[in-house]
This record gives sequence, structure tokens and C-alpha cells, in this order.
Amino acid sequence: MTRRLLPTLLLALTGVLGLLPAAAAAPDLAPETAPAAGLLSPADDPYPSEEEIARSRAEADARATDSTAIEARLTAAQADLEQAGRVAEQAVEAYNGAQARLAKARTAATAAAAKAKTTEAERAEAADRAAELAAETYRQGAGPELSALNAMLAADGPRSLTERAAAVGIAGARTRDILDAATGTAAAAAKAETEARDSVTAADRAAEAVRRAEQQAKARLTAQRAEVADIAKRREQLLAALAKARSTTVELERQRREALEAIAAREAEEAARAAAAAAAAAAAEAAPERPAERSIWSAGGVEAAIAFARARIGLPYIWGGEGPEGYDCSGLTMMAWRHGGRQLPHFAADQYAESTPVGYRQLRPGDLVFWTHTGRAADIYHVALYIGDDQMIEAPRPGMAIKQASLWIMGRPDFYARP
Repeated sequence: MTRRLLPTLLLALTGVLGLLPAAAAAPDLAPETAPAAGLLSPADDPYPSEEEIARSRAEADARATDSTAIEARLTAAQADLEQAGRVAEQAVEAYNGAQARLAKARTAATAAAAKAKTTEAERAEAADRAAELAAETYRQGAGPELSALNAMLAADGPRSLTERAAAVGIAGARTRDILDAATGTAAAAAKAETEARDSVTAADRAAEAVRRAEQQAKARLTAQRAEVADIAKRREQLLAALAKARSTTVELERQRREALEAIAAREAEEAARAAAAAAAAAAAEAAPERPAERSIWSAGGVEAAIAFARARIGLPYIWGGEGPEGYDCSGLTMMAWRHGGRQLPHFAADQYAESTPVGYRQLRPGDLVFWTHTGRAADIYHVALYIGDDQMIEAPRPGMAIKQASLWIMGRPDFYARP
């Protein structure tokens, strides 16, 4: 009986031992001895399950999606920063334009007032002569012509008669001159007075336009500073999110982002250069360009203009600035060319209007390059000084210092001109 039960007990014991952990079931096994097949728990399985693989792939895809979205938002933030700067500079140039128009209006008002004063003096003199003629006629009781005719009839001898005949013509012409002068100068004086009043009104309107433009520029610059601060904060938050999504550091992501932006900028500059070259080639085919000769007075001024601008590199952009602490874009080019012997207004659009347009292929050091958001010369909002080799010196925008930069940093210029 006992012998018959032994195999059954051994089988039962083997089953129990199989349910125990390997270490407990075989304490004398060496640590490096592999357990029997089929005894590993899921936690000890060195290979991930299909579910774990799918979950990891989903998480990686999510991180990649997050990274792409964050990169797009960083690109948008950079575009917002550049747009805020452009809008601020447009407001500054609108103010400069209002100032230029005010200066012209005041000059016109001064000239009109001087003209009115002169014509009034002429009118008063002509009126005095007319009054004298009237008094003479009254004293003689007849017109000067009749008095001269009486004298002629009383003459004896041909010579005296000839003289008296001339007196009739002289008296008649003198009377007409006096009366015409009185009438003409009175009309001229009235017209000049009206022009003087209109000029004063125009100057008053121009002064009001300057006041409004100044308020708008200040408001735009204040808003731009706030936007710059907000964009900088947003950029740091996005870099932190990107670092988290990629399991890196903010500093590494910042360096990577700056490198990507530098690459994008170079590609954009190259595209702008190619577009300018293509446009110049097309224009040359349509109408061959004639060389734009530099005026004699400016031939020696180029070096002085460029040297002035180069010496201001590093100074801040100051709206309405004409130095010495800082400059805006048209203030810098105006003062540079003033040192080069050329008087230009403190307004980019007028600087173009008062210069000789040239093409890209005709550019020479000292020329001016212009940008506009509409393609119309009247809407020019930025100007820089070309120094050769596709380089320029510019006062870029509020918050940035005067610098030397690629001619294509803002895209293809819309206009080129020679002072």
C-alpha cells in the first residue's frame, strides 16, 4: 500500500515545487544557472510586448508632433517680432514725412508772407501815383492829354510842334501806366494776401498732422516694446516645452533654433539676391540700362558719407534721431550724405524722390536702397546706405543698433537711387 502511494506523493510534491520561485525550489542552484523554460514571470521578460511597443511608438509620435507644433510656433513668433519692428518703423517714417511736409509748408508760408508784403508795397505805391494823377487832373480841370493838346496848338514852329505832339503820347501812356499799375498791383496784392492766408492754414494743418503722427509713433513704439517683451517670454516658454518634448535642455534647443534661423535667413537672402538678379536681367532685356553718372560734386563725397555711417555702427536706433546719440534710418543716411556734401531731407520717400533712380546692376558704394510694403515709392519706409559687395549700413528698427548687414537681410529692395 505504502509502495503504491509513493509515486503519487512524489508527483504531488513535484507539482508544489514547480509553483515555488526558482530560488526557493532549488536553493543550491548557482546564480548564473538559467531557470527552466516557462518559469519566467511577465515582469522578468527581457523583450517588450506588442502592446508596449505600440505605446512607445505612440508616445514618440506624440513627442514628434509636439516638437513640430512648437517649432511652427517659434517660427511664427519670429515673424511676429519682425512684423512688429516693421510696423514701428513705418510709424516713425510717417512722422518723419509729416515733419518734412511741415517744414515745406512753413517755408511756403514764409515766402507767401514776404510776397504779400512786397505786393502790398507795390500796390500802395501805385495807389499813390494814381492819387497824384487824380490831383493833377483836378487842378488842371482837364485830362493830361487835353492839356498837352492845347500846348501843341499854341506852338509856333515845326520843332516845337514835334515836341508837343510827343507830349500827347507821353501823357497818354503815363496815364495808362498809372491806372494799369494801380489796378494790377491791387489784384496782385489781393491774390498774394489770399495765398499767404492759405499757406498759414496749410502750415497749421501740417503742424496738426505732425502732432497726430507723433502720437501714433509713440503709441506704436510703446506697443512694439510690449510685443517684443511678450514674444521673448513666449519664445522662452516654447524653448522649454521643446526641450521637454525632446528630453534635452533649453540651452541646447536655443542654440539649435538660432542655427536653424541663421540657415533660413541665408536661404532667404540668396532667394532675394537671385530675384534681384533676375529682375535686373529682365529689365535690361526690355530696355538696356544707361550708366548713371555720379555728379561731380558727389564724386569725392562717397568716402565721407560711408566713413560717417561706419563710425556710427553700434549706436542705438532713435526715432526721429539725427545724432549724435542715435539715428533712425533716414536720419542716418541724411547725416551721412550731409558729410558727403549732399543735402537730403529727413524722410526716406523724399530721399528717393530727390535722388537719381538706378538699377541693381548699377549700384555703387554710397547709393541708397529702399524698401516699401506696397511697391510704391510714396510708401517707402526704410532706407540704407550701400557700401559695396552686397553689403549696407543701416539703422534697422526700434530696439536694434546701427549695423553693417547683407543687402538682402530684409528681402529684395524695392528701389535703388544715387544721391
